[in-house]
Amino acid sequence: MIGWADVYKVVAATVPLYFALFLGYGSVRWWRIFTREQCDAVNRLVAFFALPFFTFEFTLHTDPFQVNYRAVAADVISKAVIVAVIACWARFAAAKGAGCAVGWSITSFSLSTLTNSLVVGVPMARAMYGEWAQQLVVQLSVFQAIVWLTLLLFVLEVRKAAIGMYVAADDSPAAIKDVEAAAAAATAAADGAVPVAIGGKPSLWALVKVVAHKLSRNPNTYASFVGITWACVANRLHIELPSAFEGSVLIMSKSGTGMAMFSMGLFMAQQEKVLACGPCFAALGLVLKFALGPAAMAIGSIAVGLRGDVLRVAIIQAALPQSITSFIFAKEYGLHADVLSTAVIFGMLVSLPLLVGFYIVLELIR
Repeated sequence: MIGWADVYKVVAATVPLYFALFLGYGSVRWWRIFTREQCDAVNRLVAFFALPFFTFEFTLHTDPFQVNYRAVAADVISKAVIVAVIACWARFAAAKGAGCAVGWSITSFSLSTLTNSLVVGVPMARAMYGEWAQQLVVQLSVFQAIVWLTLLLFVLEVRKAAIGMYVAADDSPAAIKDVEAAAAAATAAADGAVPVAIGGKPSLWALVKVVAHKLSRNPNTYASFVGITWACVANRLHIELPSAFEGSVLIMSKSGTGMAMFSMGLFMAQQEKVLACGPCFAALGLVLKFALGPAAMAIGSIAVGLRGDVLRVAIIQAALPQSITSFIFAKEYGLHADVLSTAVIFGMLVSLPLLVGFYIVLELIR
């Protein structure tokens, strides 16, 4: 049962995040320390250094041989349900002539699937159901890092490369339908990664080569895979990392979450309003996060036969607030960073009462 001490632990875990956010916001809005170009550089530092080390460090210490594979299967099914829902919407939007269906499909997937498990989920799960629930949340968080964040990174690279190809073929303003696509295309051109278009359309083979090249240079591609590989070896052979190596990883990984929130503060300060995406998109993000995600997880969990407290933990962890990493990727690739930042900031504010509400309702329907 949740007590006031448990609530305090969750609040104590989230307050430092908002402190970093406040410092980032103030350093641009009030103190004028960073220029726009320097803010972009900070986000790039987080995306390519801090987050890979953070992912690598927490993946190192998981035990792959104690994973609840039925819960992992439920997670996979839930993501398939969400993809099916988004695909139906995208087909409908495309039929209506909407030119942003792909971008919004990616963002909707991020909003409804990617959670901030380690900061909020771990203390909440432990308070609600005990040590085993905490371990289950960590396992699903590791699976998210290995599979879903890698998949998101791949899709964002494909989108960026494809936009770059179309821009190479037609560099008129009408060739790009929104501002964020233009930003992504400009980034691709600046990186020198814009290939030659064939007949005004991107070559499939050229697209594959560009995406493979970009992913091979991105440390996020390797962080979780190298971490889980070492975890398998270490747990099988009962060996540990040398303390000097682990200390080197730890000193970088500790900066991951704080620097990500600091970068979000920098981004917020550059917007005209605190609610950068507007109330409608903010509400959409909350619905996708706290309604579609848990509903899909309930379907997946029931489908694989999860029952009792394991089912409850699976549903509650799907209702955790938005992943901070999803914002960093959105900012780096120029895709609805305003929506993701709003989802992270306000999602964490409303998550505590909502998660307690989920807990009470699920306990009542035993």
